[in-house]
Amino acid sequence: MDPVIIVGTGLAGFNLVKEFRKLDKETPLVMLTSDDGRNYSKPMLSNGFAKQKTADDLAMAQPEQVAETLNVTIRHGVTVTAIDAVKKHIQLGDETLSYSKLVLGLGADVFRPPLEGDGQASVYAVNDLVDYGTFRQALEGKKNVLILGGGLIGCEFANDLASADFAVSVVEPLGRCLPTLLPEPASTAVQQGLESMGVKFHFGPLAKAVHAEGNGVSVELSDGARVSADIVLSAVGLRPRISLAKEAGLQVNRGIVVDRHLKTSDDDIFALGDCAEVEGYVLPYILPLMASSRALAKTLTGDATEVSYGVMPVTIKTPACPIVVCPAPHGLEGAWVCEGEGLDIKALFRDETGTLCGYALTGAAVSEKQKLNKELPALLP
Repeated sequence: MDPVIIVGTGLAGFNLVKEFRKLDKETPLVMLTSDDGRNYSKPMLSNGFAKQKTADDLAMAQPEQVAETLNVTIRHGVTVTAIDAVKKHIQLGDETLSYSKLVLGLGADVFRPPLEGDGQASVYAVNDLVDYGTFRQALEGKKNVLILGGGLIGCEFANDLASADFAVSVVEPLGRCLPTLLPEPASTAVQQGLESMGVKFHFGPLAKAVHAEGNGVSVELSDGARVSADIVLSAVGLRPRISLAKEAGLQVNRGIVVDRHLKTSDDDIFALGDCAEVEGYVLPYILPLMASSRALAKTLTGDATEVSYGVMPVTIKTPACPIVVCPAPHGLEGAWVCEGEGLDIKALFRDETGTLCGYALTGAAVSEKQKLNKELPALLP
């Protein structure tokens, strides 16, 4: 019997296996990953410095432990180079593996902005546990960190690094913190919270070039300004990994296109997590991932189950100014109504009929999350 093959050992892959094994103890499962296969929680990567955690500290289990516990074969350090959907096999270079069902939990790549200059070796990105370990090691003996991007990951790392006594600057071309998730008053609250920790912001310009300068770098901005730093962290955003699926002839858009059963355009190939696009939604957050894991486990064990997204609040780890945001559905016409002052902002997004469709809460206002969740409609009922 050919196994169910899962490509990826991130939260999506491991949670799918856990849910699958609750329902089916015996069907062969094989997990493939190009990294070292350790089980860890990716959200923990952006608050590891404040907690003085090394990469080893953040690893919850070695691949051998997970393999034994969940009766799964884990092959790490391997790369899937091609999928043959007709023959139902994948290529690991010259090696061929057959599957009964294939699940793509490929995650997303860090978007790397085009930068000029001879200081590229000092630009890092943190997208997995190995990256975290590399970045942490590179920071030893350093003090000044420049973060490119003031979105979710950029702000979380700014808070985390400032908590660990690094001097942090942030470059954000869209002009404010978390510009795609928050209305302006909430962005201002986050800015104030992070500035109270010493974080400095450069709003408006793009980073254009990174020049080596002594033991550090000088980052040239598009407005002509230069910012000196010891090291640079790129946190500009994520792009779903779709190239493998695209080359296999599967339908892709922003992500790998799947239906409510998380099935791709091929009946025996599925996708979930950061790489998947479900009815137009690409949601690189924990709650959608957990819902997808539960639904897909049922489908793969014979009980076809559509994924449902209820209310999906996102908690952003910035203790200097706590944030919970529930983004409104994409493309929805409506407006934000904001109240509060200082760090404590309550922002409600209502459509043209006055129906609550999203919210952003900062500071003390996060206490209203549960009440507002009860008012919101499900994202994908």
